[in-house]
Amino acid sequence: MSRIGKLPVSVPKGVQVQITGQKVHVEGPKGKLDLNVHPRMKVAFDKDQITVNRPTNASRDRSLHGLTRSLIFNMVKGVTEEFSKSLEIEGVGFRAELKGKILQLSLGFSHPIHYHIPEGIKIEVPKPTLLTVTGFDKALVGQSAAEIRGFYEPEPYKGKGVRYAGEQIRRKAGKAAG
Repeated sequence: MSRIGKLPVSVPKGVQVQITGQKVHVEGPKGKLDLNVHPRMKVAFDKDQITVNRPTNASRDRSLHGLTRSLIFNMVKGVTEEFSKSLEIEGVGFRAELKGKILQLSLGFSHPIHYHIPEGIKIEVPKPTLLTVTGFDKALVGQSAAEIRGFYEPEPYKGKGVRYAGEQIRRKAGKAAG
């Protein structure tokens, strides 16, 4: 049996869970999320725990079992405490600036990059070279951070670009003098 899938998800106080057919709705102080569960998985809610069961021990059912439980766990965690990712910008003249619902990035191109912040995501810029992406939907936070990083991924020679906080970049030696 799946080690992750068999663990019940505990629901803290202040979080409402509704399960109708194959749809799971979780609502808490930070927001509300919905998930359409795969038809083979059975989700049950008793008092303050959500359990996920699978019909067989087939390989596909085992993997769906753990995945479904993890997605529900992330939903419950997200509506109580938000997820966040930090990004660092490195390079001469590289900086970020927040203008309403638009993040403006100066990354050495001939034009600034304008990133429209999706609904449910908050971006803070405490320093021009540091960004924090927060939100209650883990997938949306990760996707937004990846899109911002994708505008100028860190390069291996000088290390310029947008990177996750704490990310180690494999550096390469430059041209050898001949």
